[in-house]
Amino acid sequence: MTEQEEPSVERTPIAYGDLRGWIDALRKEGELAEIDAEVNWDVELGNIIRMGQGTGHGPAFLFNNITDYNGPNAVSSQVFTGGQGSYSRLAMMFGIPRDTPVKDLVQVCRTIFNNQVTPNTVKTGAVKENILKGDDIDLLKFPVPKWNRGDGGRYALTYAGCVTKDPDTDVHNIGIYRGMVLDKDRLGVLLWRAQGWGTHYAKHMERGDKMPVAFVIGWEPSMGFTGGAPIPRSVSEYDIMGSIRGKPVDLVDCETVPLQVPADAEIVIEGWISTDPSTFEPEGPYAEFTGYYAPDHSPKHVAQITCITHRDKPIFRGCVEGAIPGSYGENPIMSSIQRSATAWNALESAGVPGVQDVFGMPIQACVNTVVSIKQTYRGQAKQVAAALWGNSASHVRYKHVTVVDEDIDVHDYDAIDWAMAWRFNAGEGDLVVYPENWGAGLDPSVRTRDSNVHLFGTGKWHRVLFDCTINLDYEPGEDGRRYPPTIHPDEADAENIRNRWAQLGMDKWGDPLKPV
Repeated sequence: MTEQEEPSVERTPIAYGDLRGWIDALRKEGELAEIDAEVNWDVELGNIIRMGQGTGHGPAFLFNNITDYNGPNAVSSQVFTGGQGSYSRLAMMFGIPRDTPVKDLVQVCRTIFNNQVTPNTVKTGAVKENILKGDDIDLLKFPVPKWNRGDGGRYALTYAGCVTKDPDTDVHNIGIYRGMVLDKDRLGVLLWRAQGWGTHYAKHMERGDKMPVAFVIGWEPSMGFTGGAPIPRSVSEYDIMGSIRGKPVDLVDCETVPLQVPADAEIVIEGWISTDPSTFEPEGPYAEFTGYYAPDHSPKHVAQITCITHRDKPIFRGCVEGAIPGSYGENPIMSSIQRSATAWNALESAGVPGVQDVFGMPIQACVNTVVSIKQTYRGQAKQVAAALWGNSASHVRYKHVTVVDEDIDVHDYDAIDWAMAWRFNAGEGDLVVYPENWGAGLDPSVRTRDSNVHLFGTGKWHRVLFDCTINLDYEPGEDGRRYPPTIHPDEADAENIRNRWAQLGMDKWGDPLKPV
């Protein structure tokens, strides 16, 4: 495939306006669980989410009665999460039918990432209804959960849009990074040099000054989606958010930092991050995206808060991070779409021909990526791996790349496992290890020393290609085949059976075997 396929589904972009408009849309579609019973912010709330989100079929959650925040004088009394924890809700965000197949979601995402809509600057917005400075700043005026029993504290930044900008180009970056409340006006954050805001931080460090930052909590779903996606650093996530919603994002100036944020956000926390290591404070542990605790409790960068602006009765937005078998939420679901789309676009940009489908399962957030190709020449699978590993989006993804032939469904674990069993031969060049490459410092399989991102800037991965395609080095037999035929029924025989499926009374047991 040399040109991007147009998605088979027609898209009608939707601007939900703000977080409240998004919640209303979810409520209307039956995608929202509203919990009015009192729930404790201390571990209980996070465990309810973890036990109820399922594997992409659970609801979004709106908690209306939070312990210590349910009194008449509470500044904020609601917590929303899970808004992008299902493919049906991602389809709603994209403006397409909720039952759109996953492959089409990836294709739509590819198109969105290749388009931009420049934001507008407006004078004011709902986020300016309350402006807190000086002694009025208190992060725990908001119902910040302690999401997990083993967390080192209460994490205000789990799904916030962390806004910085390149001091050379003024291009804004929005990322999703973690941040723990240290006290009423300080946040300990996880900041790596290889991340988007890490690049900005490095430039401020060279200049010997502080980095301005704004944390946006609660807005339309496009903010969290793009914040967690590997958008090129020359492009602002605000432009891609506009592409998703089909309308420019309205931005307002912050009060105390030279940054812009969505005008109708729920909460914006402004501050500065010092580049002086003597200001670092211990942060962690935290239940990370790997499904394991990141046990490191060590000095991290600190955001000194200078202002908080918020709407009246703001809704706090966060998420439970990490996936385990039987339970995964927003980041894994989103990663399976956005990282697959990015990988496909990277392969296309690199000129890899014959790509049929790309997908990384949500259980591991696209760390393991499967690519289906129409194989036409020897070494094509290795070209796939080289293109992915050479792309900047591979920083914390694409650790293991599996390449299969076009008859293998990359969304079907059975099919992938079958190809691994019978088309993969480590002794025939099908196993390729790319050693000592950059990678996720949070991966528990990496030695502790190699996970020191402050020392090395990133973790260390030994990446692997599993070439599960039919080996073109094998000599064809007398029938011209390199491999024997599979045992699938002949198509004519299969069509006769499909036509009799209901007559045979088999329709109540499901659909017949799909044709290859």
